Amino acid sequence: MRVDLFDFDLPADRIALRPARPRDSARLLLVQGAKIDDRQFLELPKLLKPGDVLVFNDTKVIPAQLEGRRGETRIGATLHKREGPREWQAFLRNAKRARVGDTIDFGEGVHASVVEKSDAGSALIHFHGNEPVELLLERAGRMPLPPYIASRREVDDTDRDDYQTMFAREEGAVAAPTAALHFTERLLEALDAQDIGRETLTLHVGAGTFLPVKTDDTGGHVMHSEWGRIDPATAERLNSARASGGRLIAVGTTSLRLLESASDEDGTIRPFEGDTAIFITPGYRFNAIDGLITNFHLPRSTLFMLVCAFSGLATMQHAYAHAVETGYRFYSYGDACLLFRAL
Repeated sequence: MRVDLFDFDLPADRIALRPARPRDSARLLLVQGAKIDDRQFLELPKLLKPGDVLVFNDTKVIPAQLEGRRGETRIGATLHKREGPREWQAFLRNAKRARVGDTIDFGEGVHASVVEKSDAGSALIHFHGNEPVELLLERAGRMPLPPYIASRREVDDTDRDDYQTMFAREEGAVAAPTAALHFTERLLEALDAQDIGRETLTLHVGAGTFLPVKTDDTGGHVMHSEWGRIDPATAERLNSARASGGRLIAVGTTSLRLLESASDEDGTIRPFEGDTAIFITPGYRFNAIDGLITNFHLPRSTLFMLVCAFSGLATMQHAYAHAVETGYRFYSYGDACLLFRAL
């Protein structure tokens, strides 16, 4: 499909630079078939049915943004995929000035060598020493806020909490599964009272999620892979819930992508552990999920293509135009949608 079909105009003042406070006070756009309705996120329990199951991503964001030097040259690194105990793929800023074999000093006693480079601006780097890499990143790294936020304000200490969901447990993401940022303890209590189930899986979100689609046609875009896991017990419970008439609601596109990667054509979800590079565009047949909670995405992005595949291109173009016109807040710290497909 032509990528320009997924373009839209977004005023800069619609980009949220801070989350709603409290988190569950965000707005929620309900999309059911072609019908849209303005709601509040706190109303979520009323919009679901007893027996439905929310599926969360329990990945935890690490401070994966690094600023360093090779000699007098400044080199920035954004980690995006772990390749070993001390090896990470990283997008490098000023990458042409860092050669294979060079050592980058990230400060705080943290050093890494460039092992290999790719044509896409990514490099495999190896962290020196014996300390766990996680400890090195805690010392020298910053939270990797998306460029549309980080380019407009400084990353600060509040982002350490703001850019982390309440479900974060498994370290390894370099971007938050932002749909889950809206959940709070009081909202979970309300969901429990309505007999709405909860399950978790793990997909370590990579920085590739923010990369623009640079091709004119979706067929020419190559997705970055991300590592995920659904354990056997979780898969069994999800299948049982659906067999009993419950709907599976993916909380975020990351949960959706992993569920679809792990599902058979008949909708059965299998245990999964490994990489997925699934690219979902209109025409895709969804097998595993019945609904999706997600934030508002960038124009021409793979994530906007995904929601158009789920709810329809014309429907989502109309929904996004309504969201822009009525002041919804966009992107990672912004408001949310609850999407259901037309029956």
